[in-house]
Amino acid sequence: MDLVSIIGTILGIVVIVVGTVLKGSTVGALWNPAAFVIVFFGTAAALLVQNQGKVLKHALSMISMIYKPPQHQPDDLISRIVGWSEITRRQGLLGLEPQIETESDPFIGKGLQLLVDGGEPEAIRSVLEVDLETREAIDLAGAKVYENAGIYSPTLGIIGAVMGLMAVMQNLADPSKLGHGIAAAFVATIYGVALANMFMLPMAARLKGLIGKQTRMREILIEGLVSIAQGDNPRQIEARLQGYVA
Repeated sequence: MDLVSIIGTILGIVVIVVGTVLKGSTVGALWNPAAFVIVFFGTAAALLVQNQGKVLKHALSMISMIYKPPQHQPDDLISRIVGWSEITRRQGLLGLEPQIETESDPFIGKGLQLLVDGGEPEAIRSVLEVDLETREAIDLAGAKVYENAGIYSPTLGIIGAVMGLMAVMQNLADPSKLGHGIAAAFVATIYGVALANMFMLPMAARLKGLIGKQTRMREILIEGLVSIAQGDNPRQIEARLQGYVA
């Protein structure tokens, strides 16, 4: 689990609650069912209109990446690639077959299988790069869902505030209701702005960063497998791949 992300999420909620109290209001003032419906369900409605169901489903599945991000250890991957190169020099490409059976990452497994099958270096690169670009596009579309939610929610918050003020204007004859009505109207703005700037936009940025790291790891893998297919020396392969780390 990523403790920093968990702390950040909890801190965001605490800041809003504590800030409300320090400003002289009450925690109960933050709850307004109408504002909640307008902002949260309104944002959800906008996302449903914009995205296909499979994109939204993938976006939801990516939340786990934020709090339990995949481990990106380029040095470990380079060591594995150098080890595969040494195996091929001793046993030939067929010596990598046991590695395929124990590999949990489908992308790595596919690359090793192409290598064992005797694929030409450029053919291996072409096939894996198509997979890489497709996977990256799918993941970026999922991250874009959260970015768009961060764009829509403040606007929905303003809509909620305006609707609340419309209700207040209808009760101008009763001054006792004005204060409570105005306060409730601006709760929608708090919901929209807080949802965007404390959660949705940071989540989108974090996912894009993780996707970038994942892409870089796969680029290292592709370059390494192509180098093995070309018969390069293990030390040369390691030196070339270390450039990605630097």
